[in-house]
Amino acid sequence: MRSSNPVLGRAFGNKRGYAAFEPRSTDALEEMYSSPSASPLQTGRMTMDDVVARTGFLFTILVAVGAAAWFFDVGFGVAMIALLAALGLSLVISFSKTVRPALVVTYAGLEGLAIGAISNFYNDAYPGIVSQAVIGTLAAFVGVLALYRSGKLRATPQFTRILMGALIGYLVLGIASLIASFAGVGGGFGFYGVSGIGLLLAAGGVVLASLFLVLDFNQIEEGIRQGVSEQESWRAAFGLMVTIVWLYLEILRLLAILRRD
Repeated sequence: MRSSNPVLGRAFGNKRGYAAFEPRSTDALEEMYSSPSASPLQTGRMTMDDVVARTGFLFTILVAVGAAAWFFDVGFGVAMIALLAALGLSLVISFSKTVRPALVVTYAGLEGLAIGAISNFYNDAYPGIVSQAVIGTLAAFVGVLALYRSGKLRATPQFTRILMGALIGYLVLGIASLIASFAGVGGGFGFYGVSGIGLLLAAGGVVLASLFLVLDFNQIEEGIRQGVSEQESWRAAFGLMVTIVWLYLEILRLLAILRRD
């Protein structure tokens, strides 16, 4: 194996110690220099088209499985099992050094099963709430994307630290409220009621999920700029899907709380 670097050339068998140069005709050299540079697709690097295509594919699976779960009325218990399985799989995907598209596709299917059953449950209790949540999710996504593209929202280090701190507070408060709801203390702090912190949690969740889209957009841009492997587009699509599903569930819960009152 030879290298164009003189030092490496000696190490890898270039006996002359210099980069091997094959004589070329003038026409061949002109053709080489005038030819367009290789595109990211040709070099196996991630592109925005890759991320968009993978994200669209995953959401197609999610919606298809979700529609089937809704149609067959699989039940809330199945939804919880699927949600827990999806959570475990998401941890495997997130901490795995190797991107495994099959796991990402499986995750999309599990999320679809859970989302379909949960949406059906909410829609039975509050007719029309699912379409409202979908419209709200799309509006939030487009709004945050527009603000990010305009430069009004940027994933600065300070922004990221504040967002992560808010997420920790949100999780702690959510767990405390959930425990209280099982214990029957104070009506579970109003976990689903307007009078307690349930409304605050739901509204805070919508804001947090929306702002986490900024981190997703930034990571995708950084990955493209750094020329990461095309396979990483699966991980980028996975991260984007996780945030959008989280946003949808928070909007669904917020609407349910408001309509319950």
